[in-house]
Parts: sequence; C-alpha cells; structure tokens
Amino acid sequence: MKYLLLVATAFLFVGCGPSYSDVQKNNFDHEIQQYLNKHNISCEKSPSGLYYKIIEEGEGKKIQFKDHVSFKYRGEFVDGTVFDEQETPVEYKVEALIGAWKEIMLELKKGGKAYLIAPPQLGYGTHDLDDIPANSILIYELEVVDVK
Repeated sequence: MKYLLLVATAFLFVGCGPSYSDVQKNNFDHEIQQYLNKHNISCEKSPSGLYYKIIEEGEGKKIQFKDHVSFKYRGEFVDGTVFDEQETPVEYKVEALIGAWKEIMLELKKGGKAYLIAPPQLGYGTHDLDDIPANSILIYELEVVDVK
C-alpha cells in the first residue's frame, strides 16, 4: 500500500520541513517551465508555484478543506518514470493531503479531473521517501471519484 505511506508521510511532514530560498524556488520553476516547453504543455501557475490544468471541473459544489475525497491518480517524475498509480480510488480528508493536492482539490468538484506539476515545496520537500527522492518535482493526473 504505497499510497498509504505517501499520504501518511505527507501528513506528518507537510509544514514541518525547512523553507526553500527564492533561488531554489526559481530553479524549480525554471525546471518545470523547461518541461512544459519540451512537451508543449500549457498550464496555469498559482501564486504558490503549482502548475495545473483543470481538465474537467466536475459537477456539484466545490470540494472544501474538511471534505473527504475519493480519487484515482498517477504520479511521475519529469523524466517520465511513474512512481505511483492508483486505479482503485483512495479516500482521504483534503486537509491531510500534500500541498499540491490540497490546492487543486479546492478547485474541483465530484467527477473533476486535473493535471498538475508540483514543485518540492508543495510535495514532499526535503524528505526522502521509498520511491520519491528529496526535492522532487512531481507530476500528477488525478480524478475525483466522490466527495463526502
């Protein structure tokens, strides 16, 4: 249950790690922009540094911070290596997710789909996980299956 470890670790470490300098954030941003240009992908950029594209907003009311969401996702690195994929929905409270997922969930509704690229400060930061090295830029495609 790799996803359980990832989300549990995120819950413990989000907000506990060191801050990144502006230079580091700019370097991550530059790497993301190179990736987008190379693959001819256009995304919005949020003030936090998250790059995203809402593929489908979904129906009903927008997801709230205290909601429980069931979702499927695929995660990969900028080199294309897939580090996790959940085709069976997993359920978590939005507030327990990594920063990138929290941010994008609040823009979606049940049935919503999104593509996002998370700089390390919105992912797992400086923490080494089994399959995710510290300071990794993470690319996700996700689909919200249900909201409670």
